[in-house]
Amino acid sequence: MMECIATFDTTHMALFFEKSCRASGLKVKIIPVPRQVSASCGLACSYPCGESEAVKAIAAEKAIEVAEYHELAS
Repeated sequence: MMECIATFDTTHMALFFEKSCRASGLKVKIIPVPRQVSASCGLACSYPCGESEAVKAIAAEKAIEVAEYHELAS
């Protein structure tokens, strides 16, 4: 099973991303950045990979600065 995560350069963007996605009914949660991935703020958001398009659309619409998107095998 694949888990998708988005990483951020600031904690504020991670929290804004989570809030915006949840407001749209998506299952997004704040997590520590996994060891395979690095980001300066140490926070990431995980979400089902099937919601990738919706998540990316929300980030674009709200001008949320996502550092990177990753797919991780769980």
